[in-house]
Amino acid sequence: MVKSLPARSEVRLEDTWDLTSLFSSEEEFHQALSELEKQTDAFQQQHSGKMEDASSIVGALTAYAALYEKLVPLSTYASLVLSTDQTDDAAQMLSSKFGSVAAKISSKLSFVNSELLNLPEETLQQAMKESDEFKVYLEKLIRKKQYQLHPEVEKTLAAYSSTFSAPYGLYNTTKMVDMKFDDFEAGGKSYPLSYVSFEGDWEAEPDVEIRRAAFTAFSNKLKDYQHTTAKTYDMQLQAEKTTSDLRGYDTIFDYLLFNQEVDRSLYNRQIDLIMKELAPHMRKYAKLLQEVHGLGKMTFADLKISLDPSYEPEITVEESKKYIDDALAIMGPDYLEMVDRSYSERWIDFAQNTGKSTGAFCSSPYGDHPYILISWTGRMNEVFVLAHELGHAGHFYNANREQNVFNARPSLYFIEAPSTMNEMLVANHLLESSKDPQFKRWVISSIVARTYYHNFVTHLLEAAYQRKVYERIDAGQSVNAGILNTLKRNVLEEFWGDAVEITPGAELTWMRQPHYYMGLYPYTYSAGLTISTQVSKRILKEGQPAVDDWIEVLKAGGTKTPVELSQMAGVDITTEQPLRDTIAYIGELIDELVKLTDEIKVK
Repeated sequence: MVKSLPARSEVRLEDTWDLTSLFSSEEEFHQALSELEKQTDAFQQQHSGKMEDASSIVGALTAYAALYEKLVPLSTYASLVLSTDQTDDAAQMLSSKFGSVAAKISSKLSFVNSELLNLPEETLQQAMKESDEFKVYLEKLIRKKQYQLHPEVEKTLAAYSSTFSAPYGLYNTTKMVDMKFDDFEAGGKSYPLSYVSFEGDWEAEPDVEIRRAAFTAFSNKLKDYQHTTAKTYDMQLQAEKTTSDLRGYDTIFDYLLFNQEVDRSLYNRQIDLIMKELAPHMRKYAKLLQEVHGLGKMTFADLKISLDPSYEPEITVEESKKYIDDALAIMGPDYLEMVDRSYSERWIDFAQNTGKSTGAFCSSPYGDHPYILISWTGRMNEVFVLAHELGHAGHFYNANREQNVFNARPSLYFIEAPSTMNEMLVANHLLESSKDPQFKRWVISSIVARTYYHNFVTHLLEAAYQRKVYERIDAGQSVNAGILNTLKRNVLEEFWGDAVEITPGAELTWMRQPHYYMGLYPYTYSAGLTISTQVSKRILKEGQPAVDDWIEVLKAGGTKTPVELSQMAGVDITTEQPLRDTIAYIGELIDELVKLTDEIKVK
């Protein structure tokens, strides 16, 4: 039974993360922030106007990297404190304080890139020869030169950075602070409802009457805030469009894809192929759910139910560790040590409480260990979620140790490959652990319903919808709630066809994800899973050599492009083949579910 969520102050300490390795107290945080402001002023006085040759460039970048390393824990702490309880006034003020000071620091430091790009390219090339450490940073900087604005403009834009990020903060405040859910009624009983309980429990509730009643109540509350949320989103879009135009990009897509180091063909392919070729497989899966559950019709509210809810085991946090340790053992002892420490040293926030951010994420600050947020409900599918976030942790655990602060983070295009890889390793391990048809069906259905549905369907449909939104913005138009609802409904209807009834409220799904405030992020989930599916097959077939290649990919961080990182792992993403193979693999899994369901019926 889903219960009302407690206040943050009421949850067990052992279910929360320990942020003291960042800062032992808010006082220490504020002291460090004040000190960084002074150090920034000193850096500016020492290096502004004095980067003239290779030696002075290397010296300035060394000091710049040291400053940046001090900014990272401050940013992380402010973000993590707020993420666990967005209703907390002190956390709100701390986050706002950091945003304000960080904008000033960013403005003062903007001279670094502006002055470097004003130097002859030969001087920058010489600096690369003198210090390989800053080679990638300078290469990427040179690539940006044509889009760089006048130094004073760059300084001004940097000063407004906290204002430009305000729509995301407003979205979260609306969602997690202002939006209050009433209890809902089903079968003559009353049930508590919240963002976390809907997405963690009610959406997968086996009882059709309760599940659909929860969906209706949840959607009705979203509807109350649709206009404010749409206006917030439009603010984000217009700011991105203005920036794109100011910097001289041909389209907003070119602007948003630039730092991902991929061209638009990879972006479009990921959306177009999946919309066209995966849809028939997923419609078959929807019809299987409908048949197994004896539903008169399959609605959007039914898509997250388990194929066999009676077989869905509950699992404790402690039990999850053994599953994950066993599944990820193939990654080697160093990787497993990281996993073990994440439990024993409280890197993970498991608690369910009011005001906590929905979903799950991993934050991996340079110079410290990763931090994972998840709201643990005890469902077995959360082992996959936790393995996913530990994939991000393992990625940056390796990259941060091998690379400098500028080189550690890879392209957004590649960011979801290590996370979805861990989901595949968990699935493969579970499949090998039993021959029982019912267990096998449960594992495969978990792969389809969690790993592939979440990354290849939920996020892909976000991406298809997001592309339509940006096409409007690129044409000089804006959006409102009615337009966003129509765009979202059209994408859902195109994908699901007549297999699923897109019930009222489904069109409001665009309100639920924060990804739209992070550029062209949603499509990267399917891109990452395409890569990890192919690499996981390599690992199953080749064993240690494939694992060794993958570890080297993790260590490479952002020193390679997504194409180069994929090639290191033995996958060529310049062709359609990896994506087509992955879609075919999903089709095979669904066919296997149909076959196993028939076998279980006969028994």
